[in-house]
Amino acid sequence: MGLVVQRTGPLAVVEDRGRPGHAHLGVPPSGALDGPALALANRLVGNEPAAAGLELLLGGTVLRTTAPCQVAVTGPPVEVRVDGRATCSHRACYLPAGATLSIGTPASGLRSYLAVSGGIDIEPVLGSRSTDLLSGLGPPELTAGDELPVGRPHGPAPPDGAVVPLSVLPDEVVVTMRLGPRDGWFADPAAALRDPVWTVSSTSNRIGVRLEGPAPARHPARGRGELPSEPLITGAVQVPPDGPPVIFLADHPTTGGYPVLGVVDPADLPRLAQARPGSTVRFTVR
Repeated sequence: MGLVVQRTGPLAVVEDRGRPGHAHLGVPPSGALDGPALALANRLVGNEPAAAGLELLLGGTVLRTTAPCQVAVTGPPVEVRVDGRATCSHRACYLPAGATLSIGTPASGLRSYLAVSGGIDIEPVLGSRSTDLLSGLGPPELTAGDELPVGRPHGPAPPDGAVVPLSVLPDEVVVTMRLGPRDGWFADPAAALRDPVWTVSSTSNRIGVRLEGPAPARHPARGRGELPSEPLITGAVQVPPDGPPVIFLADHPTTGGYPVLGVVDPADLPRLAQARPGSTVRFTVR
């Protein structure tokens, strides 16, 4: 059983829950940026939570099945078609062998997730099938002509047509963060993040969300020196010299030398990863 890629949008990659625990090797955790969306897609088709699916940046993907299967598309609401006939996202959908599945571009949000019954069954690397764009581990980004093997279904899927409620990303994303460990490098760290309205930069990617806005002012006692490299975690808000912050996502580097002003609550990262360039972001500081 498998899927044949006929067309992709800007970026289509295989992702699961990632490969945490390898920072000592210089390997990021990787995995789906909107973990709840992938988990929902897997649940709709009866997969185990750790099953691999596809993360599709701005949709635009067309796939052909080589055997009967169930699929589900989650993330922001998006047009889904089977052999040209409109169906809908956020539901389990049966596909016969040879069917063509087309996923449109969501009206809001960035990333759609596709799960197929049995999961994408490629060889894992360090316990994960995820594509890691920073280290190059896992499968490369998908291109037309790629064939993706699919495993055997693990359990019963919901009846065809089972639908779950949709959630739409708000125009302004509000994220909660805790200050530290290097907030002492800044003159007024809480106000520096809380007061401006930030804009998501078009240079954002799976490594991090770059923000546009006023650079947080350094504490005068710190001068212009930088830190020795130290460990980074997902959600770290790093501030380059004379630049606005970067919020690191799943493919982030494992060390860095610029000060980390704070860390975003993990529960807020999936919504942040769905924020399109030009979207506004506000911080609340604990």
